[in-house]
Amino acid sequence: MSVVGLPEKVEICEVAPRDGFQSEHEWIPTKEKINIVRALAETGVRFIELTSFVHPKAIPQLRDAEEVVKGTEDLTNVKFRALVPNLKGAQRAIKAGIKIIKLMLSATDSHSLSNANCLVEEALQGFKPIIELAEKHRVVVGGSISVAFGCPYEGNVPIEKLIGIVDRYKEMGVKEVSLADTTGMANPKQVYEYLGVLRNEFPDMAFSMHFHNTRGMALANVFAALQQGVTKFDSSVAGIGGCPYAPGATGNVATEDLVHMMDEMGIDTGIDLDKMIGVAKSVKNLLGHDGGSYMLQAGPCSQLNPKPTGQVKLER
Repeated sequence: MSVVGLPEKVEICEVAPRDGFQSEHEWIPTKEKINIVRALAETGVRFIELTSFVHPKAIPQLRDAEEVVKGTEDLTNVKFRALVPNLKGAQRAIKAGIKIIKLMLSATDSHSLSNANCLVEEALQGFKPIIELAEKHRVVVGGSISVAFGCPYEGNVPIEKLIGIVDRYKEMGVKEVSLADTTGMANPKQVYEYLGVLRNEFPDMAFSMHFHNTRGMALANVFAALQQGVTKFDSSVAGIGGCPYAPGATGNVATEDLVHMMDEMGIDTGIDLDKMIGVAKSVKNLLGHDGGSYMLQAGPCSQLNPKPTGQVKLER
């Protein structure tokens, strides 16, 4: 451990190919998606959430999931993960060659009905056949909890709800759970306190964080999670993304901003910041916008400006 109790190294999972692209209304050509994934792989990022095997009518942008997987299968230096909403999605993912899948679950019934057309309990019960299928094919299964810190329909999510869901995941044999601040309602104090409780209740469970920057608190929330010993974070290049079923949702914390913060604190990510900023610029050019990236606006702290010429101290 380094100073102030922060970890020396973290793992960043790039989620732009799934979370970032899913909310784009204009079709992104499959070839362009593959090119972006390849460029991301060149930055040093070692974990990428490649797509979601969801019904094309629900998320039209991701209807080419199998093609994207096929177009990137030669990238052996990256571990690819896919989000699956149900058994059919898991079957498609495994058939396509995905080795890591993430289950989709909301913390509240209101968001679950909007996002998955089922109640939380129904979703949990549907996970058993998915996990059995994954075990049969030696595929790793991770859990997730959307709107973990606040629901746009029900407000604050009590910690007891999260404890109950994580306990169910534990019973199913899931060893890692992603806590998602889907609509950016979390604050650092809440993140620190919730993680303290969850890590105490489930010492053998690994937690990863998925923060959106809807209200500008994503990096602060990352720092709170770091202080609780969390070392796994999702982020999206250029800060793009957002849940189509969460009102007012914006993109994830920008990967380049997250890498920059870690670099400045001396925490190793294994990612080349300059290359990631380059990919962010490419994504912005491709989409015609970014999601609020500080690096695209101001650049890293190391990028100094030339001193103004002809500076004269004014006499008072």
